[in-house]
Amino acid sequence: MPDSNKPATIYPSLAGKSVFITGGGTGIGEVMVTRFCEQGAKVTFVDIAQQASSALCQKLAGRYRYDPRFIFCDLRDIEALKQAIEQTREIQGDIGVLINNAADDTRHAADKMDVSYWEDKFAVNLRPCFFSVQAVVPQMKRLGGGSVINMGSVSWRVKQTGMPAYTTAKAGIEGLTRSLAASYGKDNIRVNTLVPGWVMTERQITHWLTPEMIEDVRLSQCINETIKPDDIVNAALFLAADDSRMVTAQSLIVDAGWT
Repeated sequence: MPDSNKPATIYPSLAGKSVFITGGGTGIGEVMVTRFCEQGAKVTFVDIAQQASSALCQKLAGRYRYDPRFIFCDLRDIEALKQAIEQTREIQGDIGVLINNAADDTRHAADKMDVSYWEDKFAVNLRPCFFSVQAVVPQMKRLGGGSVINMGSVSWRVKQTGMPAYTTAKAGIEGLTRSLAASYGKDNIRVNTLVPGWVMTERQITHWLTPEMIEDVRLSQCINETIKPDDIVNAALFLAADDSRMVTAQSLIVDAGWT
């Protein structure tokens, strides 16, 4: 059963659906895995955080209709990503929902970045978004349609400094989303970008944020409350479900009115 402190919205169209999530072991991805399992979906996720991902599977085992499955995968290795997608198809059927969630927002200075670092950040934050879609499109066509959710970021919209490769890749995701939505709309495949505000995950709090920064962001929002992972996942569930069947090529921003 869903946790009592979470919204109780149930999407019948997600029950039994094959869902593939990148970066599902921690942060927003961990909540995505849990919440899609609550919907009765068949969930497989990939991550490089092996210990956390295995612990998540153990935590959720036996709680829902289907146990989640974890496959270790470094998204820099596109062939390994494609193999994980094919393995998922073999075990839980054609993938109907793809969520490109994995990202690396490690801070980096513009004047100290070299070519290899720039390319590495794109190899994590942008390149897998295209090739994962390329791999699942034949599966979604067989299903008669599907939903792709690419995770964006408000960082480039607010002109955030300190990570130019990341912000550029995240801006590129929105362009990629619109191009792919136009390419595959005829196949009833929807492609959208879900754009979180500054979500207070453990990584953000322990790596980048100070109490003063948290308060500044909160007060800059129209709704002066802290954004939680569940706030983002609520939107992801809607975009994945048939309830949003005519929503595509869009950027859905969930930032409490910050931007």
